[in-house]
Amino acid sequence: MRHPDTIDVSFYEKHKTVHNKRIDGPFRRFKWLIMAVTLAIYYGTPWIRWDRGPYAPNQAVLVDLAHRRFYMFGIEIWPQEFYFVAGLLIMAGIGLFLVTSAVGRAWCGYSCPQTVWTDLYQHVDRFIDGDRNARMRLDAAPWGPKKIARRALKWTIYLVIGFWTGGAWIMYFADAPTLTHDFWTGHAVAAAYITVAVLTATTFILGGFMREQVCIYMCPWPRIQSAMMDEKSLTVTYKDWRGEPRGSFKKAQKDPKAFGDCIDCNMCVAVCPTGIDIREGPQIGCITCALCIDACDKVMGEIGRPRGLIDYITLEDAEREKAGGAPRPAWKALLRPRTVAYFTVWGAIGLAMLFALGNRSHTALSAAPDRNPPYMLMSDGSVRNSYTLKLRNMESRPRQLRIALGGLPGATMWSDEIGREDASRALKTGVPADSTASLRVYVIAPPNTPGQEFEFDVTSLDEQVEMAETTTHFSAPGDE
Repeated sequence: MRHPDTIDVSFYEKHKTVHNKRIDGPFRRFKWLIMAVTLAIYYGTPWIRWDRGPYAPNQAVLVDLAHRRFYMFGIEIWPQEFYFVAGLLIMAGIGLFLVTSAVGRAWCGYSCPQTVWTDLYQHVDRFIDGDRNARMRLDAAPWGPKKIARRALKWTIYLVIGFWTGGAWIMYFADAPTLTHDFWTGHAVAAAYITVAVLTATTFILGGFMREQVCIYMCPWPRIQSAMMDEKSLTVTYKDWRGEPRGSFKKAQKDPKAFGDCIDCNMCVAVCPTGIDIREGPQIGCITCALCIDACDKVMGEIGRPRGLIDYITLEDAEREKAGGAPRPAWKALLRPRTVAYFTVWGAIGLAMLFALGNRSHTALSAAPDRNPPYMLMSDGSVRNSYTLKLRNMESRPRQLRIALGGLPGATMWSDEIGREDASRALKTGVPADSTASLRVYVIAPPNTPGQEFEFDVTSLDEQVEMAETTTHFSAPGDE
């Protein structure tokens, strides 16, 4: 039997749809700019062409899985150079730490894909259903022909956006014009159709319906970012010492000293894309998009009160202003040891990668000696070893390469293409553009040559002379 004083407590609150109101202001315009730039980059980049000559693809950015290459404009990354990609990922992580420590969750508020596509879908909502009040009335209205038609049109646009999002993604992994033709004619690989279907569904659901729930419940970054911020980080803050106690504009006019500047208009709540009330203090739902600043500044301007009731400010400056002092310039909040350290590390990694890219060789060589048998003793007492050479040409044109012996006195070599009668200390061979060629090589040394280390040296025979070498072992009788 239940005790009569038992109270039912629910730990789950039913989701409430966020109908954010349209607002204009510098932060809203900045969001427009970021959304336009990021979407243009995402959808447009696969269609940019980049001439690499007749032997390489002409798509500016391409992840060529079939040939294990990554192209980005004038840069080509081979599988063994994946450390460049790892370096970019490390730079992205440190850059995220830098931005968060300086200006809070600005990444979440402006550039996160979930934010960008949610913002895009919210603009679709306004275009089809109207602004906040109209959307709330339509949601509350019973289902009828008008509501069904609007929902069908809006969700169709959602699906089109999701479809083009998935379609743009697969274009990064194959030539965009060719893949588009194959896709629509039914000749693309199954993975292309599956990928587009999955990304269409996830974009449709996460951007069209879950929206702020992804930021609040699914994304781990709100939990992590607190470690990146401190009292010197800029963040969106409601100045409660100035705004409280709240009172309507009429009440405040009658007794100005009894009320703060906040007239409790709830405009900051109405424009928030995640539906939070910034006046309740820092919370996980705040993505620091600063639309509440635009809304509050507009209201303060209309009623003749100072702007900045909600502002980008550090907690340290907030305490200083609360005590009657003047806040520091924003640049002082940005230029501090922590942000300088992040930027220094970020820049150092970037410069190191640029240096490595600028000084890397486009020719490489490796040698694998035969192990069974390790050597052959010829009738005249000379010793022969066999090797498989891998010659890598990382240029987008065929190249002639010269292979020479080093550190093995009196030795000569030949290949399957060049017979023993033409043996010498150097060979020439061609390697196709952007590929690795195998060459079977036989090395013979004079009698009584001991086992020792020696080198194969390769030199490119063109206008851009490059050299590479690899060390291997010459086996002979007496080797242990």
